[in-house]
Amino acid sequence: MNFYAIGLMSGTSLDGLDICYAKFTQTDSAWNFEILNCETLPYSSDWEQSLRNAVNLSSEEVLKLNVDYGFYLGEKTSEFISKHKIINLDLIASHGHTVFHQPKNKFTLQIGDGRAIKSKTNKTVVYDFRSQDVILGGNGAPLVPIGDELLFSEFDACLNLGGFSNISLKRNGKRIAFDICPVNIILNDLALKLGKKFDDNGDLARNGLIDYELLDQLNQLKFYQEKAPKSLGIEWINEQVLPLIKTQKTEDLLASFTEHSAVQIAKILDEFEVKKILITGGGTYNSYLIEKIKAKTKTEIQIPKKEIIEYKEALIFAFMSVLRLQNLNNVLSSATGSLYDHSSGLVC
Repeated sequence: MNFYAIGLMSGTSLDGLDICYAKFTQTDSAWNFEILNCETLPYSSDWEQSLRNAVNLSSEEVLKLNVDYGFYLGEKTSEFISKHKIINLDLIASHGHTVFHQPKNKFTLQIGDGRAIKSKTNKTVVYDFRSQDVILGGNGAPLVPIGDELLFSEFDACLNLGGFSNISLKRNGKRIAFDICPVNIILNDLALKLGKKFDDNGDLARNGLIDYELLDQLNQLKFYQEKAPKSLGIEWINEQVLPLIKTQKTEDLLASFTEHSAVQIAKILDEFEVKKILITGGGTYNSYLIEKIKAKTKTEIQIPKKEIIEYKEALIFAFMSVLRLQNLNNVLSSATGSLYDHSSGLVC
């Protein structure tokens, strides 16, 4: 049986809107996929600023942005469908853009109203994948492990280097997953101070000096001593990380945070004795970060082709919507910490 779906993904690093159109085939024993079209649409400066500032808006302003962004997603998806002359399309999955993520307080908010997307595309839309898991006592993240389990099972673990790094792997017969540490959400913000959207190849960090006092402070943060499942959000960055940044030179901060990310990632790979790992996400192009990770672990690191590096998350959200439409579980409690596996996402 074949399903055709589009996945929309907007990460915390605000690189742009990822759109992935894929075909999923279900057989008796397995799921297979084929990415048919994909692209990233960079945000205009206005949209980037609006999304970046969303956490500071009033409730009324957030409600308006939720609908406005939904219409934006619908328009861009409609343009993507026309551009690629897509005929076979069963549904659209939208992750939305995270504004608040406070699972301990039982709420999370990804804006981008799915009803607005449907109004622009006239297709079935699945959205708001995280709220149900949070209500069931989970972290609402990570959600992609279901895709790692069913689409990328040949790897011992999958690591995503996005705004935050997160990993999923098998442990005692169950797939667990959790956020490891901040990556691009910090590195991109620092690069902006030097007039760059990101640290290309990690060259800025490579020319900086590691501040070992700061590195030690970062490595001592309480989150790193907590057991999985666990997840990170912008609130944690604001409360725990930003107060540690004082008057250091920006290049030195980049060097220190790159080292910090590599230390935390390698520590997890060794702790769980990962033999072979697939690495995806924008941070994969940061060759300095990859070098640092490789130097600290014996894990075999595999970096896939570009479309998997850049669109794996959008691909998996598209896959999650296919599962949702069949009322099959698309969230693993072993990964998020919720009460039980469940089928999540609002359908319209």
